[in-house]
Amino acid sequence: MYQNDAFRALDRQECLRLLAKVPVGRVVYTRQALPAVLPVNFSLDTDTSVLLCTSPDSDLVRAIDGVVVAFEADEFDAATRSGWSVVVTGRATVVTDPAELERLSRDGPTSWMPLAGAVFVRIESEMVTGRELRPPGL
Repeated sequence: MYQNDAFRALDRQECLRLLAKVPVGRVVYTRQALPAVLPVNFSLDTDTSVLLCTSPDSDLVRAIDGVVVAFEADEFDAATRSGWSVVVTGRATVVTDPAELERLSRDGPTSWMPLAGAVFVRIESEMVTGRELRPPGL
């Protein structure tokens, strides 16, 4: 088997540290029995789940509430051919607990889109995987 020193698997802690550095990722889910990907801004909660803030009328909310989804974020540098990618897989749920809603309204993510009302969606970090690609020769 060919050993590639430019590629490295990341452990859970490294993945979470990298996720916390970027503001935008992609939710991967099923829409009308087909794969769908939607870019969203997000934040990590204290329990390492991914938090989204979106419209209560969003097709996304209806499609992912209560189902397992994937969430991916990355950062790449084309000039150096390096970067990383992290995937979080877990159940997505709309946050309904009043105390939790109050906390997230204060400290949670805000949508980059103007919203008339907002809901928070939590994606549990049941499985976290990542990889890093380093510049050639390092």
